[in-house]
Amino acid sequence: MTVKVVDAPEARRYEARVDERPEVAGFAEYIRTAELIAFVHTEVAPAHEGRGIGSALARASLDEARAAGLRVLATCPFYADWIDRHPEYADLPYQNRSKVSD
Repeated sequence: MTVKVVDAPEARRYEARVDERPEVAGFAEYIRTAELIAFVHTEVAPAHEGRGIGSALARASLDEARAAGLRVLATCPFYADWIDRHPEYADLPYQNRSKVSD
């Protein structure tokens, strides 16, 4: 099984396809700014669950975020958990750097 992940900016999501088939096996929706990408929702088609589609989406999209110098805000629980389980991506999450206090 070959999983191909591509950015579909017009739909604001990354899409995964299996073995060159036209149907989308899974997707990760995002909101992107010049400095940040927020992953807000991830979904894998029931027929493809448990086959690594979500992990392929996370790895490809986070690798692209790193290459583009983007910080990552993982509001999607899948992405937050995935990053926690993969320490090689621990440098990507957005950290509030505000120094404002009472």
